[in-house]
Amino acid sequence: MKKVIVIGAGIGGLAIGIRLQSRGYDVTIVEKNNIIGGHASRFTESGYTFDMGPTFLTALEVIDSLFKVVNKKVEDLLDLSSLDPFFRIFFKDNTSFDYSGDAEKMKIQMARFNQRDAGLYDDFLKNSKKIYDEIIGKGYGSLPFSNLSSMIKFLPKAIKLKLFKSNYGLTSSYFDDYRHRFIFSFHPLFIGGNPFRTSSIYSMMPYVEQSIGMWFVKNGMYNFINTLQNIFTDLGGKIITSFPVSKILINSKKVIGVMSDSNKMLADIVISNSDVSYTYSQLIDTEKSNRWNKDRIINSKYANSNFLIFLGVKKKYPKLLHHNIIFSQNYKDTMTDIFDKNILPQNFPIYINVPSITDPSMAPENCDSIYISTPVPNLKSNIDWNEFSRSFTNQIINYLETDFDLVGLRSNIVVEKVFSPLDFSQKRNSYLGSPWGLEPIIFQSAYFRPHNKSEDYENLYFVGAGTHPGASIPGVLMSAEATEKCIIKDNF
Repeated sequence: MKKVIVIGAGIGGLAIGIRLQSRGYDVTIVEKNNIIGGHASRFTESGYTFDMGPTFLTALEVIDSLFKVVNKKVEDLLDLSSLDPFFRIFFKDNTSFDYSGDAEKMKIQMARFNQRDAGLYDDFLKNSKKIYDEIIGKGYGSLPFSNLSSMIKFLPKAIKLKLFKSNYGLTSSYFDDYRHRFIFSFHPLFIGGNPFRTSSIYSMMPYVEQSIGMWFVKNGMYNFINTLQNIFTDLGGKIITSFPVSKILINSKKVIGVMSDSNKMLADIVISNSDVSYTYSQLIDTEKSNRWNKDRIINSKYANSNFLIFLGVKKKYPKLLHHNIIFSQNYKDTMTDIFDKNILPQNFPIYINVPSITDPSMAPENCDSIYISTPVPNLKSNIDWNEFSRSFTNQIINYLETDFDLVGLRSNIVVEKVFSPLDFSQKRNSYLGSPWGLEPIIFQSAYFRPHNKSEDYENLYFVGAGTHPGASIPGVLMSAEATEKCIIKDNF
């Protein structure tokens, strides 16, 4: 049995652990923190439960592809609730839009703002489906782009599908109203992408949502983590928590194991579910790396970060759904400030998740668990989050209470917790505090993204948001499949 060590017990680490353990490998996952889950962690306090990362599942067939290794399907292992509308989106002109899986309801709402746009909705979805069919349906998302020839073979399809257009650019070619352009282009913000330059590959998401739906896991998304853990350990896999890897052990160009303080663990294969740039810059001597050396790591373009506020409140707000987005004015300028100028914009989108609306067990009776997220610059900015977190939290709560009419919000707060870009860096080992790694632009995607198999070391592999194909739960699960293919091809 080949011995495998996986660094990090996030979704990617658990998924590759399941895949390899089911093939007869001896897999041990080592986790820095005292609980598993990575970015999909949770915490509970005073009867309130909070997921700290992903808040919904979609593209369920990608999850089925993983569960298939133990002859199970999603419905066998997860208790899911369908969410519809998917999001309630609020605009600054006091209009709102319930983004739904019902095509007729969508077109009726769109017609209020622009009749022509409503007439093009079906055409937009047809194009969205074409992208989905190639990336998910034909498996390109789980195909490792480990050599240039694989990228060249994909180019004709990419050109035909107009994947070199930006997500916003493709959306704008269909819709005129600024609200529709936002509704159908904001998805890259959930994976660290600027909609104005992220590939239109993410335009497949409206089709995925409409055809497959959006789903919430009963008792919180962390139950998805528990399910992955149970599958892995039932297969014989081992998880060691409170084991922060300080060094990847290398003999010449061959990885031989990992070190944590004075504890050494040897292995035939090492897979990092930790941030790729963190792995190369902190766990390996970059002087010995040819492709991913210090200069390349520093000069790469990184995704934004997020500022998270978790509130347990002893009140309910009927205007909110399970998922809500408050649209920012000056959409493009806001993205430029965050991604290019590394400054906080005057107006920024706010995402509000209230899971206790769907699952009352996540908060005490007549109370709500509220998760607030806003995109902010990564740690290349000059923001001192130790100093600024408190005032920024107050700014957001004040806005929600006074401008957004969540009356009495502050006086009804029972639990409050903040997670800043500094926390992503220190607690999650996210390079520059970005949970998504490199920004998903064309020349940092597919072949140009860090490969699933290290380009510098023989038996070092990567899984998770930082490698191909990228962030999101489907992306991370597909990365595990791509990494598995690399390992099998290498005859390990």
